[in-house]
Amino acid sequence: MSEQRTRPTTNVDDPILRAENLRKRFGGIVAVDGASFEVERGSITGLIGPNGAGKSTTFNLITGVYRPDGGSVVFDGGDVTGHSPERIANQGLVRTFQIARELPEMTVLENMMLGPQNQLGESIWRSVTPVVRNEVIQEEKQLRERAWETLELFEIDHLAEEYASSLSGGQRKLLELARALLTDPDMLLLDEPMAGVNPSLEKKLLERIHDLQDEGYSFLLVEHDMDVIMNHCERVIVMHQGELLAEGLPAEIQGDEAVIEAYLGGDV
Repeated sequence: MSEQRTRPTTNVDDPILRAENLRKRFGGIVAVDGASFEVERGSITGLIGPNGAGKSTTFNLITGVYRPDGGSVVFDGGDVTGHSPERIANQGLVRTFQIARELPEMTVLENMMLGPQNQLGESIWRSVTPVVRNEVIQEEKQLRERAWETLELFEIDHLAEEYASSLSGGQRKLLELARALLTDPDMLLLDEPMAGVNPSLEKKLLERIHDLQDEGYSFLLVEHDMDVIMNHCERVIVMHQGELLAEGLPAEIQGDEAVIEAYLGGDV
C-alpha cells in the first residue's frame, strides 16, 4: 500500500488547466460527453473511472492527439483547443503514455536527448554552416549535461549507456518521466505511471513526482491503483461513460455512493 503523505495546500483560484464541455464521438460511440473540470496549479490531481469511461480520450483531447467535436481546453490562460501535440508540448503541457514509448534500439542517454524540441542541430543547414556550428556543439553539450543531471535525479544514470530495450517496465516509466521533464514542462499528464512497476520503483517514482510538485510542477494522472490516487492526490476527478461523475477530495470520493457503485465497488 502506498505511504500516506501530507498534502500541500493548492490555490483553488488558480487553475493551470481547464477543460470545458469536451465532446468526442467516434462514429456512433460517444467517448466523451460534455466533460468539464479544472486542475489547480501545483497540484497532483487524479483522473479515475472504469474501463471505457473516456479517460484516455480526454487525455488525447487535452494534448492534441484528437481534435474535440465540441468544448475547449485552456492551459495556463491560453486556449489550446485543437492545437497539434508538438505545439501544446512546446507551450509546457507534456504527457507520458501507459506503454512507455522509448526507442529500444537507442541508449537511455540517446533517448533522453531526443526529448527537447527545436534543437539547433535538427536543422541540417544550421549543423553544417560554420557560423552556427559552434552554437550547435555548445547546445548539444548543455543538453547532454542536463540529460545526465536528470538521469541522476531519477537514479537511473547508471543505465545511461544501456539500450532502452534492456530496461525493466519500471525503469522505462522512470525514463519516460525523466525524458518528459527534459522538455521543461509546466504540467505533466501521466497515463497509468504505476502500471507494471514493482513496489520499490513505484516508491521511487512517487517520490520523484512529489519532489517535482514541490518545485512547482502540476500533474494530472490516470491511475487504476486506488492507494496511489487516495494517498497522493489532492483532488480526484471521476469519469463514467464519458461524463464527469464526481470530483473532490479523496475522502469525499471514497464516500460518494455513485462512485462506489460505478467504479470502486466498495473496495476502497
